Amino acid sequence: MTDDTAGESGERDDSRPVVYDLAPDCTLADVEVGANYHAVVNGVVAYGVFVDISDSVSGLVHESNLDRDYSVGDRLVVELEERKKNGDIAFDVPDIENYRTEVVDHEPDITPIADLETGSEATIEGSIVQIKQTGGPTIFHVNDGTGIVSAAAFEAAGVRAYPEAEIDDMVRISGDVETHQDVQQIEADSLAVLEGETEAAAREALDTELADRAAAADIEPLIEWPAFEPVFEELKAVAELLRETVLEGRPIRVRHHADGDGMCAAAPVQLALENLIAEVHGDPEAPRHLFKRLPSKAPYYEMEDVTRDLNFALEGQERHGQKLPFLLMLDNGSTEEDVPAYQNLTHYDIPIAVIDHHHPDPEAVDPLLDAHVNPYLYGEDYRITTGMMCVELARLIDPEISADLEHVPAVAGLSDRSKADAMSDYVDLADAAGYDREHLEDIGEALDYAAHWLRYSEGKTLVTDVLDVGCDDPERHAELIAFLSERAERDIDRQLEAVEPHVEHERLDSEAHLYRVDLDNFAHRFTYPAPGKTTGNLHDQKVTETGEPVITIGYGPDFAVLRSDGVRLDIPRMVTELNEELPGAGVSGGGHLVVGSIKFVKGRRESVIDLLVEKMAEADLDESLSTAAPLE
Repeated sequence: MTDDTAGESGERDDSRPVVYDLAPDCTLADVEVGANYHAVVNGVVAYGVFVDISDSVSGLVHESNLDRDYSVGDRLVVELEERKKNGDIAFDVPDIENYRTEVVDHEPDITPIADLETGSEATIEGSIVQIKQTGGPTIFHVNDGTGIVSAAAFEAAGVRAYPEAEIDDMVRISGDVETHQDVQQIEADSLAVLEGETEAAAREALDTELADRAAAADIEPLIEWPAFEPVFEELKAVAELLRETVLEGRPIRVRHHADGDGMCAAAPVQLALENLIAEVHGDPEAPRHLFKRLPSKAPYYEMEDVTRDLNFALEGQERHGQKLPFLLMLDNGSTEEDVPAYQNLTHYDIPIAVIDHHHPDPEAVDPLLDAHVNPYLYGEDYRITTGMMCVELARLIDPEISADLEHVPAVAGLSDRSKADAMSDYVDLADAAGYDREHLEDIGEALDYAAHWLRYSEGKTLVTDVLDVGCDDPERHAELIAFLSERAERDIDRQLEAVEPHVEHERLDSEAHLYRVDLDNFAHRFTYPAPGKTTGNLHDQKVTETGEPVITIGYGPDFAVLRSDGVRLDIPRMVTELNEELPGAGVSGGGHLVVGSIKFVKGRRESVIDLLVEKMAEADLDESLSTAAPLE
C-alpha cells in the first residue's frame, strides 16, 4: 500500500480511498464505521492485535483479519468494522493498494457546564480555578462561566495527573459525566492545555459569559431615599465584583464589626453569596469551603486578624489548591488604622473591598482597595448604616432573598442609633413585614448580646436565627429573642447600677454636660455589656435625664469610649490632634463625628483624657446631632 498526501498528485488523487490520520486527542466522536485509519499496534495476543488510532480510541484486529504477524509499535492501516454496544471496537485490515491521507483534528462539540447530563460523554472548555491532589486522582475544578465542575484525572494513586496544567490555564477536558457524592463530576479521559488562537477564543468566550452573569440584579432600593441613591449606584459595582469573584471560583472571606449593625450587614451578604456559590458549583457543600465570615472586635482591621486570615488563606492554597480569597470588610476598614493590615496583604493576590460608614481616610486606604463604599465619600454620613447598605448589596447579588430582608435595615438603624429621616420608612417597611418597633429593638439587643459572647466566632446559625434571616423556625426565633434580650436588659441594668455612683459630672463652657467614669475600677469586667456598650447606655440615660447636649467618656487603663449628643466632636480629627500634641502617647482609634473609641499608652492616660476634655469643651453645639431630631 502506498500513501500520497492529499493534494500532492493533483485531481487524479481525489478518487483514491482516504485513510484518516487522527490527531492524538480525537475521540469516538471523530470516527465512523467503514472508514480507514492509520493505526499503531499497542499489544499482541493469541487472538489478534490491539491497535490505537488516537490516544483514546483503541480496538482489536482479530487474527482472522490479519495477513501477517505484527509486533508492538508496528504501523498499519485499519478499517473500523464495528462499534459494539459494550463500547468495544473491532477493526479489519482493508485491501487497498493506493490511498491518500487526510489529517483529522479533534473539534468536539463543547458542552456548557450548566448543561452537563449525568451518564453522558462530554467535552468542556474553561479555566482551571482549583487543583487538588487526593490520595487517588487529581481533581481539577474548571469554570466556563456557566458553572464550575470538578474533573477527576488518574495517573497513579496520589500522583499528579497532567502536571503541565496550572491554575488559570484554559483547558479542554473530555470524559464521562458521573455523580460523585451527589455532585456531578467528569471522569477525564483527556485534558489538554489550550494554546494560540484556540486559547484566545476560549478565554474570550469565558470572559463574555462571566461579564453577562456577573451583572447585578435590576432592582430598586427597598425605600425611596434621595440621599441613598449615589451609594446604591456604587453598591451595584461591588455586587458585580462579588458575583464575578464567585463565578471565577475564588473563595471569599468577610470581616465585620462585632455589633448589631455589623451583623445586620454580614448576615444578608452571607446568605446571598452562599446561595450563589452553591448554584455556580452545583454543590450545596461548596459554600462551606469557599465562604468564611468572622467578626472583628476592633472597629478596624487589626494585625492579629489579618495574620490569621492570611495564614488561613495560604493553608487553603497549599492544601486544597485554592486561589487566595477575596476580602470583604463590612462596618470597618475605612480608616488609617487599617492600612498596616492592608499593606500586609499587598504581598499576595488578595483583592479587598470595603463597605463602611465610619469616618474614612480615603487618601490612606483607597490605593490599597479594589472597591470602597462609604456614605462620607458621597456627601453623606454615618446615618446611612452599613447594615442598610449591605441589605441592598445582598439583594443586588440575589434578589430572590428580598422578602427575607425587609426588616433588617430598621434593625441596623436602631442598633446603631441612626438619626436618618428615612428611619421611619424602614420601620414602617419592617412593620408591614410583621416586625413592630419593639420586636426590632429586641432583635438588636439580642444581636449585641450574642455578639459579645461569640467573641471571635462566626456563630452562623445563632446569628441568622436571632436576626431572622434564613431562619427556618419562627418559633425558635421568637424564643431566642425573648431570652437573649431579657438577659441583655438585666445585665445592662446591673452594670449601670454598678457605675452610676462613680460617674463624674461637670458643665463645660459650652454648657454641654460632660460625664466620665472609670470602667476599669467601677464596672463589672469580662461580662456583658462591654465598655463600649456600657458607655453607650450610660450616655443614653443622661441624655434622657437632661434633655440637653451631653458628652460621655467611659475609660479604662489604655482606652476611652466616647459618645456625644448635641455636640459636634469630630472624633477622627481629635485623634489626629492628640497624636500631634502628645508625642509618645500612642493615641489611635476613631469612629464617627459623635461616636468613637481611642487607645493610648497606659501611663499617659491622665494627660490624654485631660487634653481630650479640653478639645470637647471647644466643640460646637449642634441640635441636629441630638437624639431628639433627625440629622438633615
